[in-house]
Amino acid sequence: MMLNTTRANLLEEVPISLDSFIQRIGVTDTTAWRWRKKGWLKTKNILGRVYITAPDLREFNRRLDAGDFAKDHIAPKRTRAAEMGEAELIARSN
Repeated sequence: MMLNTTRANLLEEVPISLDSFIQRIGVTDTTAWRWRKKGWLKTKNILGRVYITAPDLREFNRRLDAGDFAKDHIAPKRTRAAEMGEAELIARSN
């Protein structure tokens, strides 16, 4: 019984590859790169491959739940083209 418990604990602590993490949560490679650069997502290099350890993943999820990464959404300003009517845009392009 003790052996099975130990194996289960070890499997929970196995690092996950960064590629697998990206696919699971549905972000791009660039987004993951930015998170790593900002220090939000800690990774480990194991034999040239990038992994996330279970404690680092728990810390990321804790900070996510706490709202550490949240910020206000800022809508882009309207451009002059968006303010013009469609007829005016067609007339200018000719």
